[in-house]
Amino acid sequence: MTMFSIPKDESEQEKHEIIIVGSGPAGLTAGIYAIRGGADAILIGGYSSGGQLMLTTEVENYPGFPEPILGPELMKRMREQVERLGLKIIDKDVTKINLKERPFKVHVEDTTYITDSIILATGASARELNMPSEQKLKGKGVSYCAVCDGAFFKNTDVVVIGGGDTAIEDSIYLSKIAKTVTVVHRRDKLRAQAILQKQAFSIPNIKFVWNSVISDIIGEKKVEAVKVVNKIDRHENTLNCSAVFVDIGHIPNTSLVEDQVELTAEKYIKLYGETRTSLDGVFAAGDVADHLYRQAITAAGMGAKASLDALRYLQTIKG
Repeated sequence: MTMFSIPKDESEQEKHEIIIVGSGPAGLTAGIYAIRGGADAILIGGYSSGGQLMLTTEVENYPGFPEPILGPELMKRMREQVERLGLKIIDKDVTKINLKERPFKVHVEDTTYITDSIILATGASARELNMPSEQKLKGKGVSYCAVCDGAFFKNTDVVVIGGGDTAIEDSIYLSKIAKTVTVVHRRDKLRAQAILQKQAFSIPNIKFVWNSVISDIIGEKKVEAVKVVNKIDRHENTLNCSAVFVDIGHIPNTSLVEDQVELTAEKYIKLYGETRTSLDGVFAAGDVADHLYRQAITAAGMGAKASLDALRYLQTIKG
């Protein structure tokens, strides 16, 4: 049962006990626990649903799958599970969230959804290089998704920028498609998991350029090369390539709530305890709040915690 009524003059509102925003592992797992907990819940997933796993190739570290599973397939199964349980999923983008008055309001095109409890699971987006040539050549060789675009550069030379898990996973994936993969990293060692490093170092067509950054991307109608600067001796070199895959981290998707809930210095949602935010009734899960682990399994775990916390919160306000 819901705990409030819709004002008569707002006929385009819908009421729900819990609204989940985001459709990655955190959001979908939150949906499972909310429905199983007996709440009247909905999930607003956006036009591009599924989170970052939609851009991932083989997933080997999610429990329950003895064989690797493709990221999009894993998300498809998660969605099918939560839909089977009866959760309504809205595949539209949230345009505005109002947390400054209660009940909270979530605006989606012409419909306003109102709720006493909201779970923010909006994830994070790829960080860009912020250079004019990058913007000019987006979709013309500059990519942020090796899985999406790698097949376009079969048997060519490509560059991957970064040294974390995503960069090395993408490099391994691209090594099976491209002629050569050159990893440009600003440090003298990788940050990726040891097992990924070992695999990448063993692949002959993956090369590494250490202590270096990209100063420019060259090309008029498509990527033709990159300029690489060594951070130590400032030597500049040009690497010919057909594509540049940018894997330098992510920015949390907090723009809808940045002036309404407390954020960290890095713009992640600040948590008090496991999933509670600075506002009672507002919870967060997954990469929008987790700057440390950023794994599918930890996001799913946070989603479960967020729903359990939200269910407890609803009980407290019922009296």
